Amino acid sequence: MFVSGQIPTDPQTGQFVAGGITEQTQQVLNNLKAVLEASGSSLDKVVKTTVFLADMKEFSAMNEVYATFFTGAPPARATVAAAGLPRDARVEIEAVALVGE
Repeated sequence: MFVSGQIPTDPQTGQFVAGGITEQTQQVLNNLKAVLEASGSSLDKVVKTTVFLADMKEFSAMNEVYATFFTGAPPARATVAAAGLPRDARVEIEAVALVGE
């Protein structure tokens, strides 16, 4: 399953979550988790992610949150700096995951 890039939109309001990179990363990963679970997959079945950051100086803060979602062996990951993320997001994450058993 290929999950397109998730941004820090609160699904209840359609608005970005308040705060900085920490809060945005948490919302992005919650959104990713919800998409995966709705499709019969889960974070445990993610084999690859790509993280897009507006500022690579925020990598450490993003990574601290990321590590709380991927507590086992983390999936392969690429992290790149990307100017002009949708709606001026600080972070966007896409994923590839297994579906089914």
